[in-house]
Amino acid sequence: MANTQGPQGNHDPAGSTQMFRAFVDEGPQGGRQQQASSAGPRIGVIVGVIVAVAIVAAVAWLALK
Repeated sequence: MANTQGPQGNHDPAGSTQMFRAFVDEGPQGGRQQQASSAGPRIGVIVGVIVAVAIVAAVAWLALK
């Protein structure tokens, strides 16, 4: 039988813990950047919808005049 518990089969939990902690430490900063960058397109969509409604209202007002 082959030895599957050899050095190459061992997992280093300290390495995974360090990588996880680095990921967790980066998490909130990345989340803030994502929220800030998604606010720009959201505002653009809202302004676009308001402009579109204003144009439709102006066209309807001119058509009924």
